Amino acid sequence: MEYDLFKKTELWIKGISLENVDLGEIATIVAETLNLERNELLVTDVQGENLVVDILRSGLNAHDIIGKEEQLLRRLSAHPGVTISEKTSVGSQGLLSWIALDYAEGEKALKKSEEMAKEIQVRLLKTAVVFSSGTEVANGQVMDTNTPTISRRLKEEGYSVKVGPTLKDDEVLIAAHLRQAVDEGYGLVITTGGVGAEDKDRTIEAVLMVDPEAVVLPVFKYQLGVGRHQHKDSVRIAIGKISQTLIVALPGPNDEVQIGLDSLVKGLASHLSKDQLAENIAASLKNRLKEKISS
Repeated sequence: MEYDLFKKTELWIKGISLENVDLGEIATIVAETLNLERNELLVTDVQGENLVVDILRSGLNAHDIIGKEEQLLRRLSAHPGVTISEKTSVGSQGLLSWIALDYAEGEKALKKSEEMAKEIQVRLLKTAVVFSSGTEVANGQVMDTNTPTISRRLKEEGYSVKVGPTLKDDEVLIAAHLRQAVDEGYGLVITTGGVGAEDKDRTIEAVLMVDPEAVVLPVFKYQLGVGRHQHKDSVRIAIGKISQTLIVALPGPNDEVQIGLDSLVKGLASHLSKDQLAENIAASLKNRLKEKISS
């Protein structure tokens, strides 16, 4: 696991005496000890018996740092022109300061930290926010039956669920709310409605604004240019993913929401990719539409 250095990238060695030493060779020793590439650090300053090394990365694997002080000083002392004493020490701030820790104690603390991080990540993945969409719903003309349905099912699956505002048919507005949900760390974001073939349906476009690599699949196709289908020829669903946040755009009819949600929940339990999730949801909705048409 790589940890962010939070711009605390300087490593200093105090009490080191140098005589006609190639600083590039010193940098190589430090790089090899910390399991870094040579071009990932520089010796930036030497003043008296103090030497400063700057790490040119934003993050490091903590296991490559913990308890490396003794090994680093031993390797430096073996280099011609370098003299160290019992008072020589290696220090820093933030993550890099772990170099001076006792190895066993440091590894124990790191293991505990990683376990806590995994627990937090699992909890975040089980948080969800649900948005219904449609100007007619936002204006109160049509009852929102989808949000209660989704909230109830997700809570049964162990999710902590927040109900977001009902969003009007505006792709910029919808995209802004999706982006905010991502920034707030929700593991799952679900929208309903706005995925049809009319020009007013803008949810798919909003998802693509947030994640240009979102998977978009048709559920039902119309003849382009006929009736209200002047610009789009299909009802679609979309699944995007940004960092750990999965974004799912489902249709508006409640029966289709239930079918799509059931497929989504089963796919998440099986740890399917966003491509596989999208294919399964689209297939289940296509089957439902066939049943509607034939009945």
